[in-house]
Amino acid sequence: MFWYNYKTNEKSHNGRKSSVSCNYQDHLIDSISIESEISNSISDSRELSYKCIPLKKSWWIPKRILDFFGSLIGLVVLAPVILFAMLVVRVTSNGPIFFAHIRVGQHGKIFKCIKFRTMVIGAEAFGSITTVNDSRITLAGRILRRYKLDELPQLLNVLGGKMSLVGPRPDVSGYVDHIQGDARQVLELLPGITGPATLLFRNEEYLLAKVTRQNAFNDEVIYPEKIRINQEYLKTASFLRDIGYILATIMPFVTKLIGLDSCLGLNYETFSKRMEKEASRY
Repeated sequence: MFWYNYKTNEKSHNGRKSSVSCNYQDHLIDSISIESEISNSISDSRELSYKCIPLKKSWWIPKRILDFFGSLIGLVVLAPVILFAMLVVRVTSNGPIFFAHIRVGQHGKIFKCIKFRTMVIGAEAFGSITTVNDSRITLAGRILRRYKLDELPQLLNVLGGKMSLVGPRPDVSGYVDHIQGDARQVLELLPGITGPATLLFRNEEYLLAKVTRQNAFNDEVIYPEKIRINQEYLKTASFLRDIGYILATIMPFVTKLIGLDSCLGLNYETFSKRMEKEASRY
C-alpha cells in the first residue's frame, strides 16, 4: 500500500464553487485539481489521509477492455430499447429526454452522469432521496426505474471512461465530502452501473418508502453500508468477480440457481432482513 493525501478547500453553499485537490505519492500521478459548480452544502476545509489500495493491473486493464467493448456492444444491441425509451420519455412528459447528474467520479473528479429523465422538471430542488411512491416521478419514469432502464444512457459514460460497468454508484459532492478516513478508498474506483452495493440495495426505493425519517435512515444506515460494501469490493476485486456481478445483474435467476450469488457474497434474503430490522428504528 502507499499513502494518498486528499485535501479539500471547499466553501459551497447554494451553488458556490468547490475546489478539490488530490495529491498522490505514487510517481505515476502528481495531482488532480478540479473546480465545479455544486449545489450541496459541504464543509469549509480539512485534510484527510488514508491508506490507498493500488489497483492491480491484472484487474483494471482487462476491466477497461471489458468496459469499452461491453458498453459499445450494449449500445448497439440495446439501440431499439434505447430509442423506444427516448420516444416514451419525450411524448409522455414535458422536458428533455436525458438528465445529467453532476456526480463525483474516480479520484474526486466531477463528471456528468447521464440518465433518462424520470422526474418532472425541477425535481432535484426537493432533495436527492427518492422513494418508490415519489410524486415527482413521471408515469414513464416509474416503468423505466422499475426495470432500471433509466440507467442505459450511462453506457455512454462507460464508453468514455468516466464510469465502469461494475463499481460503486457515483455520489453527489455533499455525501462524498463527509466520507472519513480509509472509507475514502472507494474514490480509487471508477463509479459503475452495477456492483455488489447496487445489487444488494436493488429495492432501496421500496425500503425508503417504509420509513418516516428517510434522510436519517439514508445517512445513518444505507450510505455507510454502501461504503462498507464498496470497500470490500475494492479489497477483493478481480476480473472474474466483475463478470459475476454483470451476470447477476442481467440474469439474476440463473446466478441464483447455480449458486453464483453466494460466491459473490450476494445473500439477498439475509441482507434484506437486516435492512428491514434497521428500517424499523426509523
